[in-house]
Amino acid sequence: MDVKFFIGPMSKNVVDTIIDFQKETKEKVGFIPSRRQVEYNGGYSNNWTTAEFCKYATNHLLVRDHAGPGQGNVNDDGYESLSQDSNYFDIIHVDPWKQYPKYKDGLKWSINMINFCFSKNKDIIYEVGTEEAIRKFEVNELDNFILDLKKNLNTNVFKKIRYLVIQSGTSLSIDKNTGVYDKKRLKRMIELSKKHNLISKEHNGDYISENIILEKMNEGLDSINIAPEFGLIETQTYLDNIQDKKTFDLFWKICFESKKWIKWVPKNFNPLKEKETLIKISAHYIFSNSFFIKEIKNKLPEIDIEIRKNIYRKLNKLYGY
Repeated sequence: MDVKFFIGPMSKNVVDTIIDFQKETKEKVGFIPSRRQVEYNGGYSNNWTTAEFCKYATNHLLVRDHAGPGQGNVNDDGYESLSQDSNYFDIIHVDPWKQYPKYKDGLKWSINMINFCFSKNKDIIYEVGTEEAIRKFEVNELDNFILDLKKNLNTNVFKKIRYLVIQSGTSLSIDKNTGVYDKKRLKRMIELSKKHNLISKEHNGDYISENIILEKMNEGLDSINIAPEFGLIETQTYLDNIQDKKTFDLFWKICFESKKWIKWVPKNFNPLKEKETLIKISAHYIFSNSFFIKEIKNKLPEIDIEIRKNIYRKLNKLYGY
């Protein structure tokens, strides 16, 4: 499973461009839909259901990103979603840590979720751990977590754990990576992954220079997730092509009324004064909105071509073309 880059399906343009890129270059690219993007009853990415998306992107390694409680549009336990995911995804990222950050609770939920999925489909592969922005792990604690999983899972089940989320200092804020890269920590995390014969995987690889990503991979990092950056590429393309204030304000209004920006901004954020920032935060949520398509997208007939060129350009940089 030599997939270096796992990309969030932020929109149909992102998905279609990556499908074309893989066909043309033969480079393997994985998809990491979150529950909000793609879900059994539909998500904001092209309104795809889990079944529809997995059929659409069938030639790619498909990973359910952040499966678990509190990761969807409603505050559920995640099991209805897991039940469907077990039928379609190659890999499930088991992540209860947002809802259960205490070690014993997170461990218990991880064990129960893995056993549940295994009972549904014995071929599923698992990714364990979580990103630093959700719950920070020290190296020794992550080591103990793997050992505790091994101790509490049937041997055949434990063997299906193949990916480990490692942390070396990444976190996101609008269009910046605000984490502080810790090279020594990265090395220790990679050593831990190798010790347990697991594939190291870092989340939040957005807005990091391609040189830093290459450096991390030269140190032994196996793979990395990138998602919001691809949504912002599409958003910025719209902003670059919208020339009149009336259309810009309508773009802002659709984003504003979606309320998708609220959880991403500080308390002192002023949506009336920081309109472009609000758009950058939340536009990817409304690309499938019928009103947006009618009133903005359809009035920019060449926009998809430019968006896909810009996404393709980023993929070329990541893969060194």
